[in-house]
Amino acid sequence: MTTEAPVAPGRIVLLTASHRVAPGLLSWPAWQTLHGADQVLCADAGHPQLPYLREAGVEVEIAAPTAQELVDVCAGGASQAGGSGGGRTVVVLPSGEGDRALTDGLARLAGSGRVQMPDLELLPGSYDLPGARLLDLVQVMDRIRRQCPWSSQQTHKGLAKYAIEEAYELVEAIEDGDRDELREELGDVLLQVVFHARIAQEDEEEPFSVDDVAATIVEKLIHRHPHVFGDERAETPEEVKEHWLRTKAIEKQRDSVTDGVPLGQPGLALAAKLASRVRTAGLDIPLPAGDGIGYDLLALAAGAEASGTDPEAALRAAARAYRDAILVAESVEGQT
Repeated sequence: MTTEAPVAPGRIVLLTASHRVAPGLLSWPAWQTLHGADQVLCADAGHPQLPYLREAGVEVEIAAPTAQELVDVCAGGASQAGGSGGGRTVVVLPSGEGDRALTDGLARLAGSGRVQMPDLELLPGSYDLPGARLLDLVQVMDRIRRQCPWSSQQTHKGLAKYAIEEAYELVEAIEDGDRDELREELGDVLLQVVFHARIAQEDEEEPFSVDDVAATIVEKLIHRHPHVFGDERAETPEEVKEHWLRTKAIEKQRDSVTDGVPLGQPGLALAAKLASRVRTAGLDIPLPAGDGIGYDLLALAAGAEASGTDPEAALRAAARAYRDAILVAESVEGQT
């Protein structure tokens, strides 16, 4: 007398896919699993993957089984991949909040010890690429622009002051060395870029999008780094800077070395930038003579730039040291 081997409990595969990757772009293991499955289930009739799966010949049943029902389905027949006598392979396409109830139910069944569980597998069908979360930011900004009473009324000019404030806060986070603050402030600066790009989409005469902004800077970076993307060579940072300045000069075709220098920047930074342009161009233009603190600061800023020191950062560092001294003095005075 022979006894039949027990039927294998089967296999449940939860197939996930990133919503930041175009539907249908699945990994080869995902396609193999889908084509080899006995049953493919999805609770959402509008799931974005369904048209592509059906086009590829994968039959999908719209159903939302409970955990127990899914276990029963897996144990109920022969597997295509394994031949007769084995459990079934069932692929479930996650579709939202209902999937949490299913996974929780499977966990409870497995923990009970009273049910012969099928093999459980989480199979990522696609992964986020680096930078994929930027897509989320663009979508969130788009919705805020359409639905927020304040954001929907903002203009480039109205937001300009926030860009300046966020840039200064970023500099402060860098100088403080606070990594959490740095990450947050970088996000705030990035928001300004995405916000302005979203506003620019609505311009009736010359609209552009965040994709156009990104494409422009990508093209510029490639063009200005021929030692990375082309045939030129640069072995030192100084050579890289020479490449950059030479390429930039050809692009801009400036009539004056002062072209493109924003006059609204802080005074020390402005003085250092002008001195840098003059020095880089090899011009011999003496500093204007005059009495007063302004001319003294101009000379100090030009001298600092020539020696490789950022006068704006140096003054900020000194001011912060002065701030710390004030706090100490106030603390001592408060204790007396």
